[in-house]
Amino acid sequence: MSESQPGTPQFKALWPTTLMQVELPGSEPANAALSELIEERDAAASDMTADYLAGNFFADQHPVIAWLKQCCDRAVLDYARHAGIDYQMDWHLQAWPNVNRFGDYHNLHNHPHSWLSGTYYVQVPPPRADMGQRSDLNPGAISFFDPRAQANMLAVKGDGQVDPEHRLVPTPGTLLLWPAFVHHLVHPNLSDEARISVSFNVVLRWRDDYLP
Repeated sequence: MSESQPGTPQFKALWPTTLMQVELPGSEPANAALSELIEERDAAASDMTADYLAGNFFADQHPVIAWLKQCCDRAVLDYARHAGIDYQMDWHLQAWPNVNRFGDYHNLHNHPHSWLSGTYYVQVPPPRADMGQRSDLNPGAISFFDPRAQANMLAVKGDGQVDPEHRLVPTPGTLLLWPAFVHHLVHPNLSDEARISVSFNVVLRWRDDYLP
C-alpha cells in the first residue's frame, strides 16, 4: 500500500475471487469442427457429459482439439500472471465435452483437487420464443457464487463486495477461467438446439515452490 497524506483513506481488496473471460480469435471455424466432433462422440456414448472422468478430451491429437488446448494453456498463463505468480508452474489439463439438450442443466457444484476450472463455449443457442414471460428464467446462463459463507447476511444495496451471485450468458468463442473452489451452476437449456461446451480442470503437478 503506497504512502499517503494523513486523513486520506487507503483501500485494499482482500481475498478477491478472480474470474477471467476471453473471446478466442478464430473461434468460428474451430467451433464448427468442434461441434461435429463432440456430437459424434455424444452419439456413441450415452452418458458422455456426466461421465467426465472417463477420459481426457485434450488427449486427442485432432488439430482443432490441439488448438483449443493451446488456447486454454495460454489462458492459464495469463491468469497466473494476473495473480502475481512470478515462478514457473507445472500443470496438466483434464477436459471433457458437454452436450446439453432441451431442459438439461448442471447442479450447484465445484471442482475438488484442482487449482482452476474453466469452460469454453462452442455453441450457445437462444431460448425458444414460446417459453413464456417468467422473469426468473436464465437460459444459457452460468452463475458463480460468493465462496465466503453467509457474506451477504448484512448486504446493502450497491455494495458489490456482498453480492452473492455473478451471472453471465456466454457466447460461442468465450473461454472462462476461475478458482476451482468456487461453486457454480449452469441454468437449463431452453432451446431445441444443443448447448455445447468443453470444460476443463487445471491440475497442478506438485512442486515445493507452491508453498506460501
